[in-house]
Amino acid sequence: DPPPVQLIVQFLEQASKPSVNEQNQVQPPPDNKRNRILKLLALKVAAHLKWDLDVLEKSLSVPVLNMLLNELLCISKVPPGTKHVDVDLSSLPPTTAMAILLYNRWAIRTIVQSSFPVKQVKPGPPQLNVMNHIQQEKELTENILKVLKEQAADSILVLEGALKLNKDLYVHTIRTLDLLAMEPGMVNGETESSTAGLKISAEEIQCQVCYDLGAIYFQQGSTNAAVHEKAKEKFFKTKELIAKNGSSSLHFTIDEERLAGYCQACEVLTSSSDDASQQATPYSQIHSCLKSGKYQDIVKIFLEDNLTLSLPEQFRQSVLRELFQKAQQGNEALDEVCFKVCVCNTICDVLQGRIIDIQFCQLFLKPSKEKIDFLLEVCSGSINLENASEELKRRMAAFLKNLCLGMEDLQFVFMISSHELFIKLLKDDERKLLIDQMRKRSPRINLCTKPVTSFYDIPASASVNIGQLEHQLILSVDPWRIRQILIELHGMTSERQFWTISNKWEVPNVYGNVILGIKDSLTRDLVYILMAKGLHCCAIKDFVHAKQLFAACLELVTEFSPKLRQVMLNEMLLLDIYTHEAGPGASGERPPSDLISRVRGYLEMRVPDIPLRQVIAEECVAFLLNWCENEYLTMQVPLPLVQTNPYVKLGQLLAATCKELPGPKESRRTAKDLWEVVVQICSVSNQHKRGNDGRVSLIKHRESTLGIMYRSELLSFIKKLREPLVLTTILSLFVKLHNVREDIVNDIAAEHISIWPSSIPNLQSVDFEAVAITVKELVSYALTINANNHFWLIIQADIYFATNQYSAALHYYLQAGAVCSDFFNKMVPPDVYTDQVIKRMIKCCSLLNCHTQVAILCQFLREVDYKTAFKALQEQNSHDAMDSYYEYIWDVTILEYLTYLHHKRGETDKRQIAIKAIGQTELNASNPEEVLQLAAQRRKKKFLQAMAKLYF
Repeated sequence: DPPPVQLIVQFLEQASKPSVNEQNQVQPPPDNKRNRILKLLALKVAAHLKWDLDVLEKSLSVPVLNMLLNELLCISKVPPGTKHVDVDLSSLPPTTAMAILLYNRWAIRTIVQSSFPVKQVKPGPPQLNVMNHIQQEKELTENILKVLKEQAADSILVLEGALKLNKDLYVHTIRTLDLLAMEPGMVNGETESSTAGLKISAEEIQCQVCYDLGAIYFQQGSTNAAVHEKAKEKFFKTKELIAKNGSSSLHFTIDEERLAGYCQACEVLTSSSDDASQQATPYSQIHSCLKSGKYQDIVKIFLEDNLTLSLPEQFRQSVLRELFQKAQQGNEALDEVCFKVCVCNTICDVLQGRIIDIQFCQLFLKPSKEKIDFLLEVCSGSINLENASEELKRRMAAFLKNLCLGMEDLQFVFMISSHELFIKLLKDDERKLLIDQMRKRSPRINLCTKPVTSFYDIPASASVNIGQLEHQLILSVDPWRIRQILIELHGMTSERQFWTISNKWEVPNVYGNVILGIKDSLTRDLVYILMAKGLHCCAIKDFVHAKQLFAACLELVTEFSPKLRQVMLNEMLLLDIYTHEAGPGASGERPPSDLISRVRGYLEMRVPDIPLRQVIAEECVAFLLNWCENEYLTMQVPLPLVQTNPYVKLGQLLAATCKELPGPKESRRTAKDLWEVVVQICSVSNQHKRGNDGRVSLIKHRESTLGIMYRSELLSFIKKLREPLVLTTILSLFVKLHNVREDIVNDIAAEHISIWPSSIPNLQSVDFEAVAITVKELVSYALTINANNHFWLIIQADIYFATNQYSAALHYYLQAGAVCSDFFNKMVPPDVYTDQVIKRMIKCCSLLNCHTQVAILCQFLREVDYKTAFKALQEQNSHDAMDSYYEYIWDVTILEYLTYLHHKRGETDKRQIAIKAIGQTELNASNPEEVLQLAAQRRKKKFLQAMAKLYF
């Protein structure tokens, strides 16, 4: 029988199998009784395992566990359409709160786990179907991780909120799951009660949540050192709870060894430089030296530790790696420090019987008198000959003897052989024999002195351990060094496929199939690794190394594969686009004409059988739109290209629509075409309507196959655009599509919204939930491009208004007015603060119980709304500053009503304030219109500035 965890995989795989309709089209899995039973069985297996995330994470992949926990959220009746961070856990049933807690714990645990290096499993011979399956699962995992990382801040807030609950919760058992599966009338509310399910005590919850929060804070500390303090607080709280309750009593087990390691690391990372107690440990001393730049002190600490051997090998290597990284960033003074630390580590390895690291061999390829002197100093200081064991003496003697045998220059050999330590460790006859061997041996050619004339002329160095060479191969981004290492590796063994040694080396399937077809194994490894490393450098924006790697790969494939040559030319075009956009393009400098010509040439390319990546076409079209090449996209792009490439078609429609915007309203044909294309993309087939089970999935897969591309692809493409007019156009289209919905209560305003059609023939086919999500994502992205675009700020405010987030809505309404009026020192344009915007601001203030603000805003309308103003002033339970706002009222009728109201209530002081406001000469009705307008404008300015300080 399969183990319980494998049953989860089987049940969920069966339940998520897509179906095929009569037209032989692949459809999402149906929501039928069979699939619901399979999902319930998977949940029951997890309940049998007591929802232990340690067990589930070890055996289930990220996509499967994501599906399982989403099903738990669904069956636990998490409120649909609500972010977890917006939910008050204390108001939910215990099982529902626990489901949210489990999901968010898993989310941050997965983020932390993904940051750890994973040892690649050695694969067998390449099989295309297996590789495709692995690639698909990897891509799905990356998509899930991307979403989890975007929501990490929300997950952290949910868990921080859980620490404040201080009450027991319950997790679903097999029994409660059975009850939930029954008809609603048969349950009698038992699953909603406080005693349903497996009880998890508040202290157990706090212990595990503290541990998980500590882990995510520790991981974030790599980019924000201040977060280490939070991690330290959470880990030490975990230790206190374990000490109080005992680890055996916890429902969720915690790795106490790892916890101790975390605590020790936090103590070092958060210690101050003048903390004497912390400075007593070598770890904190080294960390302090790295922070302060006292690198010579690190050498001294390592040299002293060679006698005690208290520092772990991994820690020593990590310090050396950090120093190497600093040296590679241009600090040439660190080269000597790197050598000295490497020597200390090497002697430590020698004394403990470990293999000498390749880094020492590389640094010692060109020995000098200074290097030999320091090496002998370290050797002498690392062994106490009076107390050392015979084994230690034998290891040191063998090291010095082999060092002499490996040297070309006899001068350096005699420096070592005449040293006091060498004389004491080797007997006279051993030393004489070694020196005779050195004198008699024939001179050898030093391959490293041969001048490098071409990529193919670089010789391989001496053979070293395969594992060390693989390590160097993974770290290197120098194409010449990569080739040298591969030649050595292939000289040692012909059975290995070295392109598989790192799981970070990823090449798109369309390229992988061609590269893996290369017959020569060395060439295949070299091409694959150069391309994979180049793509990785592109992804991390290391464009200099990416260009070097791609250039070397292009030189290599040009001689034997025209197909791969064109592939590399395409990738180098994409690299040049990225380089320009991140460099000169970011400051507004137009791209060179030859780059624009190459982009056009790529789009028009008609070379058969060339593997193409869709992202290159996507970036090329976005590039042309960003640099306003609308004439080419609308008039010159070949028709067959528009018909075959969805991104070119979308780009053409966008360019044509943008060109028409200043023109007459009658010219709207392209706008209508663009509208129809986007509506199709946002449509779903009628056979698969959303069910009524209240399911909530944070990662949705409701993609349409009706349009020219998926909605996620459209969103990804739009997020590559920076041209304001193009962004405004596509944003207004989605806003209009959002407003077309029949049950919409609050319309969203947008610029150019009138160019789009006002109705859709088949409203039921449009996935309006997806449209709403898209609008939110688009306006958030647009504001990252220009945070001062008042039309985009109004859209953001309208979104918050439509979702009942009134304080946030006011923030953005005020920000929109501030950016276009020099913080209200000038008049806000009437097309920004329209009557609709003012009315929504009034409603926001009313629902926030700021009634005096409501009355003042009623004056901003073209026709003063006295009815609303008087009603608001009658409210006595106001949360704003009330009478201190009277100085901002310029409408005498409202001030007179206030005077009457306070007199009626017997509020003498407030009545006097209102009378004082009326008595100002500039409000006299006999004044010229210009004076009255100036008085109103001055009060508007002061009021809006006061509101901005309140809500910003």
